[in-house]
Amino acid sequence: MKTEHNITGQGNTILRGSGRADRKQQDKLDRTKIKICGLTRLEDIQAVNEAKPDFCGFIVEVPKSRRNVTTAQLRALREKLDESILPVGVFVNAPAELPAQLLNEGTIALAQIHGQEDEAYIRRLKTMTDHLIIRAFSIKTEEDVKRAICSEADYILLDQGAGGTGETFDWNLVPSIRRPWFLAGGLGCDNLETAIRLLHPWAVDLSSRVETDGHKDPDKIIKAVQTVRNIKEDF
Repeated sequence: MKTEHNITGQGNTILRGSGRADRKQQDKLDRTKIKICGLTRLEDIQAVNEAKPDFCGFIVEVPKSRRNVTTAQLRALREKLDESILPVGVFVNAPAELPAQLLNEGTIALAQIHGQEDEAYIRRLKTMTDHLIIRAFSIKTEEDVKRAICSEADYILLDQGAGGTGETFDWNLVPSIRRPWFLAGGLGCDNLETAIRLLHPWAVDLSSRVETDGHKDPDKIIKAVQTVRNIKEDF
């Protein structure tokens, strides 16, 4: 059965198997989407509320990350988030119960799995929630891309490595991908248009390159979102 991907931000809800979009929503589906990841402060929320990306990401309970937020901090930040923006929880080797709980209670709309979790983990998480799952892959070889394309996750995300490094991977490794996917790793206003026109990702994911001195920069976020919105692709 084909999964319908409904990305409307109304009520911050996105479910597997949701209904077909209307014409206005389909227009939104056809354009490249943008995610700003690694939010940690109220100032970051205010910045994305003004810029209006499609998604924003929170690194949840990953103490080794400088962008880590606890579940309590996540819930507090989520309360201030504009309803048109879908919040994504990013998890690294977390018990499946954690993303499932945050999804089912409505704190996040999607879960991004970014550790060494295998396909069995994805299948188990799918039995625990109807919300959509993003699986991140570190891309070093063509085999890494093939493995990503075969994932049972609803979306795949191709990245340089651990995430948030500000470095790109070899884009020549990426073939034409016929499923919704996120491009991440070293994206900024200087290379966004090139990346989108060359690779045609379903969405782009930015973190380090929209920061200044280790914190999210509102001006860079606004410019990045405007850059993506202004790109007109021929499909």
